[in-house]
Amino acid sequence: MQTALTNPQLSPMTPAPPSAPAAVRTLIRRLGGGALVVATGAAVAVALDAHTKAGLPAISAVGLIVAVVWAVAGFLTWDGTAIPVVSLGALVGAAALAASRLGQNGHRAGSVSVGVLAVILLALWFHWLLALPTGRLVGRGRRLVAELIYAGAAAAGTALALADRPLAEPAGLAVWAGLTIASLPAIRRSYSRCASREREMFRWLGAGVVVAADLAVVIAVLHALVGWPAAIGPAAAGTAVLVAASMVAGTSARLATYGGRVLVKVMSIAGFTIIMSAVYLVVVLGLGKAPTGSADREALGLSMVAASIAAVAYVPARQRLLLSATRMVYGARQAPDEVVRTFGSRLTRAIPMDELLLQLAESLTKTMGLNSAEVYTGSGEVLERAAAVPDTGPRSIVISERERPVVTRARVSGNAGVSVWLPSLLDGRGDNQVRVAPIRNTGELLGLLVVERPATADPFSEDDDQVLADLAREVGLAFHNVQLDSALQTTLAELRAQAVELRESRARIVASGDAERRRVERNLHDGAQQNLVALAVSLRLARDLLPTDPTATAEMLDALRGEVQQTIQDLRELAHGIYPPLLMDSGLAPALGAAASRNPLDVAVDADSIGRYPTEVEAAVYFCCLEALQNAAKHAAGAHVEVRVWEESGGLLFTVSDDGPGFDAEAAQRGHGFTNMADRLGAIGGSVRWESRPGQGAWVRGSVPVGSG
Repeated sequence: MQTALTNPQLSPMTPAPPSAPAAVRTLIRRLGGGALVVATGAAVAVALDAHTKAGLPAISAVGLIVAVVWAVAGFLTWDGTAIPVVSLGALVGAAALAASRLGQNGHRAGSVSVGVLAVILLALWFHWLLALPTGRLVGRGRRLVAELIYAGAAAAGTALALADRPLAEPAGLAVWAGLTIASLPAIRRSYSRCASREREMFRWLGAGVVVAADLAVVIAVLHALVGWPAAIGPAAAGTAVLVAASMVAGTSARLATYGGRVLVKVMSIAGFTIIMSAVYLVVVLGLGKAPTGSADREALGLSMVAASIAAVAYVPARQRLLLSATRMVYGARQAPDEVVRTFGSRLTRAIPMDELLLQLAESLTKTMGLNSAEVYTGSGEVLERAAAVPDTGPRSIVISERERPVVTRARVSGNAGVSVWLPSLLDGRGDNQVRVAPIRNTGELLGLLVVERPATADPFSEDDDQVLADLAREVGLAFHNVQLDSALQTTLAELRAQAVELRESRARIVASGDAERRRVERNLHDGAQQNLVALAVSLRLARDLLPTDPTATAEMLDALRGEVQQTIQDLRELAHGIYPPLLMDSGLAPALGAAASRNPLDVAVDADSIGRYPTEVEAAVYFCCLEALQNAAKHAAGAHVEVRVWEESGGLLFTVSDDGPGFDAEAAQRGHGFTNMADRLGAIGGSVRWESRPGQGAWVRGSVPVGSG
C-alpha cells in the first residue's frame, strides 16, 4: 500500500513489483531448477550410454522416463521451494539407474553408488511428503524430523558403501511404505490447516495419486488373470508420471479450481474399478480357473475392458435415461411420487406459499394426467381457493360444523364421498373423476387438495391416492409451520411494542420522580424552611427581651406558638401530597371518602366491600381515582361523580364516572393525566381506559391484579 500511494502510476489494487532481493531469489530458484533439469538429462544420457551394449531393460526405460517427467514437473512448479526436492529427486533417481547399469557391467563404483543413491532418494521422498503442497517445511518439528531422516540416510548409505552391498529391493520397498505411512498424519494436518489455494493443489495431487494407485491395481489384476502386461513392475512404476502431472495441474490458475470435482469423480470411478477387479478375481480364480490359452485370455481381457467402459459410461447416461423413461411413462419429467419428495426441498427455499401451491398444482397436473388441480385453504367454516391449474378465479366453499369432523378424518375421497359431504365441489365437473384429500395437521382441517381427471382416462389407482394423501400431509405440515411463524411474528411485534412502551414508561416515571422531588424541595424551601428560620430569629429575640420586658416576651411566645402550629400544618399538607396518612393508616375506602369530601363536586364513593391491599396497589388506585376526580372538577363543573371500587376475579377494579358534558376520549388519552395513570397501573401489571361520549359524561375504568385471596 505504501508503494502504491507514493507512486502515482500504481493504483491501490495493482500488486507492487517484487523487491530486489525477492527478484534475485526467484531468479536463483529458476536457474537452480533449470540446472537440475539439465543434470537429470545428463544422468539419463549416461544411463542410456551404459545400456547401449547390453540393451535397455523395460524397468530402466520406464524409470528414466519417470525421472525426466518429474524433473520437468519440478521446474514447472517453480513457485515455492518445491524445486530442490522434486527435481533433485529426479536427478538422484536417474543417477541411480545409471549406476545400477554400471554396476552390472562390472564397475565397482556403480554398485556402491546404487545403495547410497537409493537411500538418498527415500529421504527426498519423505521430505517431499512432509512439505506438501508448497514444498516448504512448516514448523520446527517437521524440519527436525526431516534432518533426522537425512542423517539416517547418510548413515545407512555410508554403511552400504563400506559393506559394498546395494540396497535390497524388498528392504527398499518396506522402507518406502513405512515412510509413506508415517507421513500421513502430517499430510492430514497440512490439508486441514492450509488455505483454499493450497487445498486445491492438495486435491489435484490426491486425484493423481488415486488414479496412479487405481491403474497399478488394475495392472496387477490383469497380470494375474490374463498375464498381461508381462512386465508388471515397469507398467506399475510408469503410473508415477500421473502424480507429477497432477502436481503441475494443481499449480495452474486455470485448472486449480476443478481439483475438487476431479477428485470426486476419480474416487468414484476408482472405487468401482477396484470392486469390479475384486469380483473378477473371486469369480475367475476363486470359483473357476485361470484361462490358459491365448484366446481365453483375450476374451477375458476384452470382457473386463467392456465392463469397465459400460460402467463408466452409464454413470453420466443414467440421469438422461431416467428422465427419458419418466417422460415416456408419465408424460412429464417427474414421476407422481417425485412431487412429494421435492415439496419439502422447495419449501426450504423461502418460496412464497402462494407460488409454492401454484407449483404444486402444476406438477400434479403434469405428472398425474389431470384436467385440473386445486388447493383450498382456511381454518374456519369457509375455505378459499388459493391455487388452481388452470386458473379459474377465486372460489369459496362452506363446511358446516357437522361436515367438518367427517371431512377432517377422511383419507382420500372419490366422487361418491364428495357427493355426500361436499357436493358443491362437483358443480360443473360432469362425469369426470374427482379426488379430494383433506389438508390437516394435529386433527385440524387446514384446507383441501382437489384433483380432477377425465372420465375416459384411467381410474385413480391406490398409488395415486397414496401420493395425494402423502402430499396433503406435507402441505398440512407446511400450513401449520406458516401459522406458527405468523403467530411468532405477531408475538414478536407485540413484545417489541411492549418493550418500547416499557422504556417510555420508565423514562416518564423517572422524570416524574425527579419533578416530584424538586417540587418537595421547593415547597420545603419556600414554606416550612422559611417559617423555621423566622421562628429561630423570633426565639432569639424573645430570649433577649426576657430580662427586660417579661410581658412583651410572653406575647411574643404566644405568637410563636401560633406560627409553630401553622408550620406543622404546612408540613402535614406537604406530606399529604406525597402519601396521605389516612391511606396508610386506614386503607383505600376511608382515603377515597376524605378525598371526595374535599372535592367541590358532588361525589359518591362505593368502596365498602374492599379490604386492605399491598401499599403499591392502594397507592396506584388512590392516585388514579384522585386524578380522575381532579379532571372532573376541572372539566365537568356541577356534575355528579360516582367512585366505585370492588374486587372481582382476582383483580381490584375501579370506575370514576360523571354525568358532565363529556370529551374526546382519543385526545384525552394522549394527555398527561392519562399517561400518569397508565404508568402507575402498568408498573404493577394493571391497565386503565377512558370512555366518553359528548353530552353523556365520562368513565375512567381501571384494574389491578391482586390474586385470588
